[in-house]
Amino acid sequence: MSGFEHYDRELRELDHEIQRYAAICGVNLANRHEIDACLADNHLSWAKDRARESLRGLLILRIKLEAEMIEFGFSPVPLLRPSAAPEDDA
Repeated sequence: MSGFEHYDRELRELDHEIQRYAAICGVNLANRHEIDACLADNHLSWAKDRARESLRGLLILRIKLEAEMIEFGFSPVPLLRPSAAPEDDA
């Protein structure tokens, strides 16, 4: 990958594309089981389903980027950042 000064930008760009392809494929990124299934299942028919294959590749790239960041002492932000807590309507 590139130099450490670009990690934040690379994560943002990857996350944007992952979210886009997940929406196209109907994969709920909040459901770890769906992400694991996408990473583990490599179907021969996916060659025709370029969106799902792209999503799988992007997820693998993100994992590799996270591993590199951790190796250099950085803490990658989660793929899905927690939403702000809803305000009380009291």
